[in-house]
Formats: sequence, structure tokens, C-alpha cells
Amino acid sequence: MNEPDTRYARADDGAYIAYQTVGAGPIDIAWQFEWMGNVDVIWQSRVFAEWFEGLASFSRLILHDRRGTGASSRNVAVPNLETRVSDLLAVLGAAGSERPVLGAQLEGGAASVMFAATHPARVHSLFWWYPAPRSEKAPDYPWGMEPQALAVEMDDIVNAWGTKAFEEGGGTASGAGLPYSLLSRQTATPDVAIELENIWRETDVRGTLPAVTAPTLLLARHQDREALEYIASLMPRAEVRLFPGAPPFSSLPAIDEQAAVLAAIRTFIGIEAPTPELETILATVLFTDIVDSTRKQAALGDRGWKDLVEHHHAVVRGALSRWRGSENDTAGDGFYATFDGPARAIRCAQEIAERVRDLGIEIRAGIHTGECELIDGKCGGLSVTIGARVASKAGSSEVLVSQTVKDLTAGSGLMFEDAGEHELKGVPDRWRLYRVVAS
Repeated sequence: MNEPDTRYARADDGAYIAYQTVGAGPIDIAWQFEWMGNVDVIWQSRVFAEWFEGLASFSRLILHDRRGTGASSRNVAVPNLETRVSDLLAVLGAAGSERPVLGAQLEGGAASVMFAATHPARVHSLFWWYPAPRSEKAPDYPWGMEPQALAVEMDDIVNAWGTKAFEEGGGTASGAGLPYSLLSRQTATPDVAIELENIWRETDVRGTLPAVTAPTLLLARHQDREALEYIASLMPRAEVRLFPGAPPFSSLPAIDEQAAVLAAIRTFIGIEAPTPELETILATVLFTDIVDSTRKQAALGDRGWKDLVEHHHAVVRGALSRWRGSENDTAGDGFYATFDGPARAIRCAQEIAERVRDLGIEIRAGIHTGECELIDGKCGGLSVTIGARVASKAGSSEVLVSQTVKDLTAGSGLMFEDAGEHELKGVPDRWRLYRVVAS
């Protein structure tokens, strides 16, 4: 197969995202690289080329380089998870893809599950080779990498990126024809590689998995059954498919494995999945209200308070418009809004807190990301209650967030302080909250 033409999609902020399409359908597959990749160079690897040709034999395959890497815009900030979802939307729009299957390898699947949870109507189904919801081993995730191994990996990136020494431990990129030294140089410069690696180490998408309502196929080898069954247990419609083979890890199935894995994927997506009824969606909820509002109202009187509230509302609504938030409810001096990305919700809350000081008032804000029930087109349910309870714990000009929000904003430039564990009224368990600090 000849290498396909590379085109560009324009993201919301003007960045250019390089993408390719190959194959004729009948269904679209949007594939997510792990972060090392370049759509122009990757075809030199026999393993990648055969894998992509196999997928394109029964689909229109859509590939893209994430921003900051490959043929995409390099003079931009390294993408966090939220930006990767927005860029995928831009690529799908440019390619004219309405409801693709999302495919991925390793950490590339993090953006797929975030996209599927946030935009369920845009996803047919998912498949994920060697799913990795987080990178590092933890007490509740024993399948991650040991800290010592991660330290060695980072040392290789810092000291040997792009050199012959970089490929000594790994041979070539998934086998034939493409040395890691070349692929690494064509992916990113060392500073960007370090940032991307750090972002992945700080990311944990397990909190997102229960909100993925699309059918999902998790694929790996038999020896990794336990890890896959754990991940599948977190997803409403996930199934596991295991394959023989000794290698404990590989970026893609080896050439002699590909036919069986591709057949499993083809069977899985060949059954038409029904368009999901949008009863639930992953959303980030933001609650704000004015601190000491009763005392302020008494001091100003009804007329003065009315004028102040109107100015406050104008500030909040202006910020919501700039940060793509949706106003869900307004009660007195409080706002409840939703966002499709947690970093934007935090930035919006920070802007509101800063600007209302000019009015002589302060606000408190709370943010949570979770699965929400759609009630008359608006988000409701326990996740919304949690967001409101988080806000109730905040102090003057303070933005508090849940652990889930912190885990999903790695690489956004935001900084957090541990605000301790709290009981949230009417919500089970104790919840660890984090205070947003200046970034």
C-alpha cells in the first residue's frame, strides 16, 4: 500500500493537527498512537504498516499525530488529555467522520475513553490493545510499572533520546524497518518527550471508565487476564479477548499475531451497535456562590443587592462563554455549570474568582468530573451532588476539586495542594479534595 496523503485539521486554538485516511470503509476507525508516533514515518515500520493495512481492509482508517509531535504543530504547548479530545474532534470534523470506532494501543486509549465518555453520541465502539489506564503501580493497581523501571525509562529519555543508545534496549519500533532513534527524533524533541512522559505518569483515567457506555473490546495476551478483567469490571459494556503468546509487552501485536487480533476486532465491530440513548454522559460540574451573601445583602439593601447580583451574573456568564461552559441553573447568587473538560472548568472558576473581587465580593467554587444522568437535557445525579458538596467545603476565593479532576488535568499547567479528606453530606465514603493554587 502506498503511504496516504497527509492533511491538516485546524483545532479551535488554531493549531494544525496532521492526519491521514486510508481505506474505504464501510466503517471509520480513528486510531490513537501511544505518544511516540509520526504519520509520515510510521509506515516505514513493517509491523505498523501491516497493522494499519489490516485495519484499513475493513474500514476507513483515520490516523493523526497529537499536537507538539510528528507532523502536527510543534510550536504549541504539550497536549493534556482534554486537549487531545478536542483535537480528535477537529480531526473527525475535517475527515467527515460522524461516529467512528475508536482504536488505540497502550496509553493512547486514555484519550479514547475520555472522548467516548464525554461525547457518547459520536462513538460506535472502542477496542484497546494492552489497555493502560495509568502507568505506575499502585496499591489498588498492581499491574503498573515499578517506580524503578519508570526511573530508568525517564533516564533514557533525558540522556539518550534520539540516539543509537536509545534503541539498545528496545531494538526497533515494533520490529522491522524503523529504528527507535529515528522514530523518537521524528516524534518530538527531548524536552517535549519529557513533558509527555510526565503527563502520562500523572494521569489516571480509571475514574472515567464507568462512564463509557459504548461497547468496548479489551485485547491482550493470556498472561494479562487479571489486569484486563479488572479494567473490564469498571466498564459497563466491556469484553475481554485474550491471545496466546509469550511476550509480556509490545506496542502492537507481532506480525504473526495480527491476523487473529484483527479478526477479533472485525467480528466485534461488524455487529452494528445501536446508537446509544443519551441517558448518561461524562461531564465536569462547577458550582459557585458568593461568600457571606446574607451579610452583604443586609448591608446593601434590596436595591443595592439586586445591582450587585446582576453584575456578578454578567461576570460569571462572560467567563462561561469564554471557557465553553454551559449554564445549567442559577439560584440567587449561585451558579451551576457543566463543561466537557475539567481544565476549562478550573480556568473558568479562577477567572470568576479574580474578576468578582472588583465588585467587592468573593466567591467559592467546587468542581467534580463524573458520570451524570441527563434529565430534560441537563446533567443531574450523584456527580452533580458531589460537585455541590465540594463547593460547600471551599473558602473565600478558593477553588476546590475532587481527586478525579486532579487526575484528569495532568499536563494542563494547573497546580494543586492537598486539602485533606472530607465527608460530603449525603455522599458515601470520605473524599480527598485538592485546592487549586496559582499556575
